[in-house]
Amino acid sequence: MELANAVIAITGAGQGLGKHMALSLAQSGVNLALIDLDALQLSETQTQCESYGVTARCYVADVTAEHQVCSAFEQIETDFDQLNGVVNNAGIMRDGMFIKVRDGQVNTMSLDQFQSVMNVNVSGTFLCGREAAKVMLNTDSKGVIINISSVARAGNIGQTNYSASKAAVATMATVWAKELGRYGIRSVAIAPGVIKTAMTDQIKPEAMERLVSMIPAGRLGEADEIASTIKYVLENDFVTGRVMEVDGGMRM
Repeated sequence: MELANAVIAITGAGQGLGKHMALSLAQSGVNLALIDLDALQLSETQTQCESYGVTARCYVADVTAEHQVCSAFEQIETDFDQLNGVVNNAGIMRDGMFIKVRDGQVNTMSLDQFQSVMNVNVSGTFLCGREAAKVMLNTDSKGVIINISSVARAGNIGQTNYSASKAAVATMATVWAKELGRYGIRSVAIAPGVIKTAMTDQIKPEAMERLVSMIPAGRLGEADEIASTIKYVLENDFVTGRVMEVDGGMRM
């Protein structure tokens, strides 16, 4: 795929990795459909993207609300009349032990704690992937669906909900590649390791030292390294149906 003048939708584009992805693609001439719940943060991302001379439009939507997702992608179709890719980046974490015994009391992860993560990370990815594929077909656009998974998909203590969700989005990507290939639509998952963000900057030095010791590369990943992987997937039309691990050699 040629990046210049392509149209890519990004969920969770208002901040963090989603914003970084958007800015990186804008520098390559990609027009952007920016999706997030926070209108103010979306507007800030839009302004920064447009400084590179591309078109960027905002769509405020809750990825767990089917009618909002459908409406957003219908508007994207109207606004751009094409869609060449979607990055399903929106996600949340609500970590906790499955069962924990303290002072003789047995505490458990609540159904709400489990389901809220599954709703955003899995249902949200499903809905946005489905509606993006629909727009690609309606506009005869060759495209690619990119699901953001995680190294935690292999299973991580305290992350029953998050690990399950990230395993699910990786599996969905491989299924979609098999189903949608006949239409010229590819599907890939990217599984980042621990990436340096505002959240990781708050980790205590001793905890950070232990974390880095688990990574063969000897450091955290950078947002640029995830963005460059997204560009690679978009540009290489023979990449589909795979989970690309960008984790510095880290294994859970």
